[in-house]
Amino acid sequence: QVQLVESGGGLVQPGGSLRLSCTTSGLNLDHYAVGWLRQAPGKEPEGLSCISRDDGRGNYAESVKGRFIISKDNDKKTVYLQMNDLKPEDTAVYYCATDFYYHCTGYGFSSGALWGQGTQVTVSS
Repeated sequence: QVQLVESGGGLVQPGGSLRLSCTTSGLNLDHYAVGWLRQAPGKEPEGLSCISRDDGRGNYAESVKGRFIISKDNDKKTVYLQMNDLKPEDTAVYYCATDFYYHCTGYGFSSGALWGQGTQVTVSS
């Protein structure tokens, strides 16, 4: 059974940084693309970033490009999202997700994607 467990969220001031982690079990990161999305209260989920099985660069939504960096450690079965220069509009629950594809389809995920339970990120002074 595949599980995705996010951690690393919290309260941070505008301009600050956080690093989210997604620890996976039952999922081989050498084989599948994984990424991140978020959902703010009252809003639709927003795909943020995706990293393919064999691509260390990642794809990004325009809203986070240049501020967020996705990476992974296959041996630790963990995907990371380094978030810099955070803004109040980045406040949301952040989820790790996979469609069980080899490669990313942009930076979004299908309605059938597997999500983790999420971690809250709040950007406020």
